[in-house]
Amino acid sequence: MAKPQEFCDRFRDSFNGKVAIITGASSGIGQEVASAIANYGAHTVFISRSGAEAIVSELNNSGKSAISICCDVADESQVKFAIATVVQKYGQIDILINNAAINQVAKIEDISLEDWNKVMATNLTSQFLCCKEIVPIMKQQHSGKIINVSSIAGHFRSKVSGIHYVASKAGVIGFTRQLAYELAPFQINVNAICPSQTYTPMLAATLAPIAEQKLIESIPLSRIASMEEQVNVILFLASSLSSYMTGAIVDVNGGQF
Repeated sequence: MAKPQEFCDRFRDSFNGKVAIITGASSGIGQEVASAIANYGAHTVFISRSGAEAIVSELNNSGKSAISICCDVADESQVKFAIATVVQKYGQIDILINNAAINQVAKIEDISLEDWNKVMATNLTSQFLCCKEIVPIMKQQHSGKIINVSSIAGHFRSKVSGIHYVASKAGVIGFTRQLAYELAPFQINVNAICPSQTYTPMLAATLAPIAEQKLIESIPLSRIASMEEQVNVILFLASSLSSYMTGAIVDVNGGQF
C-alpha cells in the first residue's frame, strides 16, 4: 500500500508535463479546475467563447504554462481549429474536461426550438465535437483521460432548470458510457461527474434567495456545494489515481437522490 507521501507524489505526477484542455474555462468550475491543473504542472488550455486571458496571464506570470483559446465549442469548424492549434503547439493531448454548459429556466411551453437547439448544442453536441477531434490523438498515444460534466439533473430532474437542460445532461451520461466502452481497448478512461447545485456565477444568475433557502433545506448535507468540492472530484478522475475507472458516473450532490 502506498504511503501518504507516495500517494501525493503520484497525484502531482499525473499532471506534470501533461497537456490538458478544459472547455467552459472562463468562469465557474471550468476556470477553477483549469487553474488547479495548471498549478499542478500541466500545459493547460483554457477554452471558452469569451477567452480567459486574465487568469492565463496570472498563471504564466507565476511560472505556470497556460494558454487561452476563444472557441464556440458548439461550432465544428472552431473546435477543429482549436484542437489543431493545441496539437501544433504541444504535439499531444492527455486530458480533456468537457465542462462548457448553459442553463435556461423555462417551462416546456415557453421553450422555443431555437432555445432547445442552443442548449443541446452547448451542453451535449460540444462534447461530441471535442471528443471526435481529440480521440484519434489519444488513440495514437494509447492513453488519455476524458471527463464529461453532466449534472444531478441528468440522473433525476432539476429544481432550477428547464427540460432542455435536463435532457442535455442526461444525454451526457449515455454518451460517456458508450464512449468509455469504445475507448477502453486503447487505455483511455472516460468518466462523468454529476454535480448538484454549486455556487457558480451561472447558479447565482438563476437562483432567487427564497428558492436558494428552499434548496438548502432539501439537501441532506444542508448546504450548496462549493466549486472546490466539485473540482476535487474532477481532478481525481483526471489523475492516475482513477486508472481503473471508466464509464463511471460520479454523483457529487450532497446526498440528494
